[in-house]
Amino acid sequence: MAHFEIYVNDMGAAKAFYGGLFGWEFTPMSGPDDPEYALAVAPDLGESKGLTVGMLARPDLPHAAGTAIRGGTMTFEVADCDARYAWAMNNGGAEALPPTDYPGIGRAACVEDGQGNVVGFISSTGGDT
Repeated sequence: MAHFEIYVNDMGAAKAFYGGLFGWEFTPMSGPDDPEYALAVAPDLGESKGLTVGMLARPDLPHAAGTAIRGGTMTFEVADCDARYAWAMNNGGAEALPPTDYPGIGRAACVEDGQGNVVGFISSTGGDT
């Protein structure tokens, strides 16, 4: 995978959420129809270095928090699942899956981002790594 997009209702809030959660820095990007679009290179994604992340103003009605998941869930490897989960919950995120141990896999969690999307993270060795 070289690129993925996250659809958002509030560009500023989404940049702050994902920037704080994963350290991404977004830059504005204009297209042929000038949609509100921001682009980041995600340097911290392990073997997927150079992966780009686009953030685009949602073209449809927002999805209410707590409703069924629409689309895919992106899951990112992080050093400390519990710390990222706590950060998300303290910065506008809502619980989708609390930190849970999966034997032989790692510790994973998912949060709603306040924009109708669910994002996941996993650490290969549990809480403190």
